[in-house]
Amino acid sequence: MIVVDTHVVAYFFLPSAHTPLADALYEQDPDWAAPLLWRSELRNILAGYLRRGHLSFEAALRVQAEAEDLLAGSDYDVDSRRVLELVRDSDCSAYDCEFVALAERLGVPLVTSDSKLLRAFPGRARPLAGSTQPT
Repeated sequence: MIVVDTHVVAYFFLPSAHTPLADALYEQDPDWAAPLLWRSELRNILAGYLRRGHLSFEAALRVQAEAEDLLAGSDYDVDSRRVLELVRDSDCSAYDCEFVALAERLGVPLVTSDSKLLRAFPGRARPLAGSTQPT
């Protein structure tokens, strides 16, 4: 099991330069988890695609539904105190710290493409770009 941030989920479902990395990550470890926040963050990403005309409404609904199916039973509430402790001790947003808090709670790595998270939590966060290589 791994915790993935919302961008990794988006890369998996929305074609980009990072999609092959997300696909390889899923092949390596298909047991993905995320804090409940990921749903709203993905909706926000999809809103941008809708507004720019890059996705139809139906396609956006389909992506959201497929992502929710992928993470069904693997999205978690997180402890607010721990999130705020992580915020206090880093320069990361509370949103980002939710992913770190969950990874800590589950005792698994957080896979992300967020350079700020990678710098702030080198013991917990690992890069999407290197996640398919043995560690």
